[in-house]
Amino acid sequence: MCTATPAAPHVPAPPTYRTRRDVKEEGKAERETMQLHKGKGVASANTSDDTLPWIEKYRPSTLEEVTGHQDIISTIERFIDGGKVPHMLLYGPPGTGKTSTILACARKIYGPKYKNQILELNASDDRGIDVVREQIKTFSSTRQISMGPASAAGPGFKLVVLDEADAMTQVAQNALRRTIEKYTRNVRFCIICNYVNKIITPIQSRCTRFRFSPLPIESVRHRVDHVIEAEGVKITDDGREALLKLSKGDMRRALNVLQACHAAYPNTSEEEVYACVGNPHPADLSLILNSMMSEEFYTSLRTITEIKTLKGLALQDILGGVYEQLEGVGLPVQVRVTVLERLAEIEYRLSTGSTEKIQLSAMIGGVKAGLDLAVNEV
Repeated sequence: MCTATPAAPHVPAPPTYRTRRDVKEEGKAERETMQLHKGKGVASANTSDDTLPWIEKYRPSTLEEVTGHQDIISTIERFIDGGKVPHMLLYGPPGTGKTSTILACARKIYGPKYKNQILELNASDDRGIDVVREQIKTFSSTRQISMGPASAAGPGFKLVVLDEADAMTQVAQNALRRTIEKYTRNVRFCIICNYVNKIITPIQSRCTRFRFSPLPIESVRHRVDHVIEAEGVKITDDGREALLKLSKGDMRRALNVLQACHAAYPNTSEEEVYACVGNPHPADLSLILNSMMSEEFYTSLRTITEIKTLKGLALQDILGGVYEQLEGVGLPVQVRVTVLERLAEIEYRLSTGSTEKIQLSAMIGGVKAGLDLAVNEV
């Protein structure tokens, strides 16, 4: 008689313990993966173009599509074609094409898979010395072997894009200076900022500098007209001119306002553009200036207060509009200097937290003081 052999008792596998170093390495790898796929011009693969903001949907993908600054674009193209891409420092006001230019350069150098060859960091990331020592140094210490269309021009290199670099701490910038020197054979640094004076001099001297000035109105008009036609936006001629005026050479601002107006109103005119932006309408500014110059003090105060409350205007915006309106008024030089000096003082007080009600009275008093000076001169 055969007896069954009893089954071996189940022995659980020994537990796997993760050390603090393992957890740190996994987190570091995850952050690097996120950074490689992060960028202003990069949309996720499953995101429809219809859901993208227009500033991303219509972001230039090639250097030829970048609007304005043709001298800068042609210089960068010669660098790429000659295989002699230097470290670059791009600075200027927002919305002038700095980031779009760098991303278009990356596409031209590496082709469609450029995202794997660049590390982009912006102001939303940690900008301390740890980032320079870990993320940037780790990325820069490895050399790119396989390149895209420009591989025949020279040895392989990767790109480190530091957007809004003027937000970096001084300690981090000093650490970055040595990293730029040490890993030049492996990477090229593209530093983007709004204020070049916040970048330390040693970094500036290691980069080729390009200044991006506000875009010409015609360049903004050309791009805006393209978006209007592509999206079927119903906008009047005065609305288009108001949009271009308020953009002040900032393409990002122009497209954001255009998209907001298109979503909020079936037809966009000058009124809708100013209402969307929140800036005072020129007709209201003209009424405010005429009230200060012709009406009695308390009457003018009541009139301006009613306009300010009804339209939801900020005194800071009214000051800027009054300054523009004064340019079209024929005032003696000394009177103009006096009025502008008073307006500048009020603007400074507002920036320090002063009460709008008191500063509104001061604005009216400043204009009337200038007019009294004109009467005394006569």
